[in-house]
Amino acid sequence: MYCLICSDKKDSLDLRMQNREEHLKYVQDSGLVFFAGPLLSEKDVMVGSLIILNVAKRSEAKEWSKNDPYNRAGLFKNIKIIKFKHLI
Repeated sequence: MYCLICSDKKDSLDLRMQNREEHLKYVQDSGLVFFAGPLLSEKDVMVGSLIILNVAKRSEAKEWSKNDPYNRAGLFKNIKIIKFKHLI
């Protein structure tokens, strides 16, 4: 499994919302997402994404991320891909 920690560019909520439906469809249809949700500011504004992918290789996580509609739209200022072990 791999974890994607994606930080949105500053003041990009409109861009996020414009691409949200396509992103959620991609998440659902890919069949690889174990767990996912938005990262929030202290004011409960979406400022990023946390996505846990059920893939064996970092290259698979990178490819999934590359094709994510949010990423294709230029929403993220950075994406960290980190190996993840599910315990509980």
